[in-house]
Amino acid sequence: MAFISQNPATGDEIARYDALTPEALDEKLDQSVKAFQHHRQTALAERSERLRRLADTLEENTERYAKLMTREMGKPLTQAISEVEKCAWVCRYYAAQGADMLRPEMVQTDASKSYVTYQPLGPILAVMPWNFPFWQVFRFAAPALMAGNVVLLKHAPNVTGCALEIEQIVASANFAQHAFQTLLISEEQVAATIDDRRVKGVTLTGSGRAGSAVGKAAGGAIKPSVLELGGSDPFIVLADADLPDAAETAMNSRMQNNAQSCIAAKRFIVEEPVYDAFAERIVARVEALAVGDPMEESTDLGPLARADLRDHLHDQVQRSINQGATLRTGGTAVDGPGYFYQPTVLSEVKPGTVAFEEELFGPVAVLIKAADADEAVRLANATPFGLGGAVFTDDRKRGEAVALRLECGCAFVNGMVKSDPRLPFGGVKASGYGRELSRYGLREFVNIKTVWIA
Repeated sequence: MAFISQNPATGDEIARYDALTPEALDEKLDQSVKAFQHHRQTALAERSERLRRLADTLEENTERYAKLMTREMGKPLTQAISEVEKCAWVCRYYAAQGADMLRPEMVQTDASKSYVTYQPLGPILAVMPWNFPFWQVFRFAAPALMAGNVVLLKHAPNVTGCALEIEQIVASANFAQHAFQTLLISEEQVAATIDDRRVKGVTLTGSGRAGSAVGKAAGGAIKPSVLELGGSDPFIVLADADLPDAAETAMNSRMQNNAQSCIAAKRFIVEEPVYDAFAERIVARVEALAVGDPMEESTDLGPLARADLRDHLHDQVQRSINQGATLRTGGTAVDGPGYFYQPTVLSEVKPGTVAFEEELFGPVAVLIKAADADEAVRLANATPFGLGGAVFTDDRKRGEAVALRLECGCAFVNGMVKSDPRLPFGGVKASGYGRELSRYGLREFVNIKTVWIA
């Protein structure tokens, strides 16, 4: 079996990689256990210094790593550069804050001494997607390594080059040998790997189907898991909102990363008095997007990552139109090489239609009319997903009140939903469970141990 990496802007093959044999996988799992026994003994200050070295390496080679991401998954180079910089940020954040987060906490009880301590679990399997090939990995790996765990990465096959490069980056920071290993294994091997006694937990970012399979395997093996799954994030625009700002933010959120982001705004729910004006702004902004070579600085939107993803998106658009949605612009694949899709706007979308009920992972803006703020909240929550949500209004107190009513893991008022190392990140409902980032993410894969001394 081989993993194939292709350039989605051209369709050309970049490289092929051989999958691990069962014997090689077994050896890597043994190596991870040995690495853990060494890494867990390192002082917190030493782990912090290694994370700083990681950040240095990322910053010193930003453009090289960014170009690798752009070649393998097609994101605009300028956005890939920002992704590498964000990875350095998360490393520096945990280097600076991780020791305090892991410090034992004294608790007054009937004992002479009692406290809570945070101890690492061991090798943690990370099953990661292709859309943010570096960030998805580092936002887990930085806190995991800081906590004293070691990492086993099963990355998406189409970004294998990125996966192997990240392994080298971590090794260059002088972590314990084999503290971070990339496993070139198939989806079918993931469940057995989770079940292996040497693996102590699993985190996954991906689809609901993948999350269900991984959650089932982790539950069966009685191991902790974190799932960050899909989203159909609402973006509520109230009648008193600053429309130019709301429309600009809406498009940045929807179209970032070639519109392939779980926390992208996907359903624009707009109060009726400003619906038509907002729709006009969105259509104009979409039609002005520069679609093309993601290596060019002037490009706003590159290709989708794979041909099957483009085909699936087009099918969702067509079914939505057949169900009564209005096609304002776009709606077809771009002729020529690569997996490009025209940026698209669907309006008059109703509950029950594909564009309302499913996650559209590509450059499609969905416009939904709401009579008032209460209906906007009802429509926002009428989804199986619950990752992020945004509210735009001139009244920040009102915006906060609406944000608190949204059924999601993170709600933003007058801003684009984004991940930040300082804040917990994750969802509810079909968007998963558990948290990444901040102290909450750091403590997902530790033994929160009580120590009581008479």
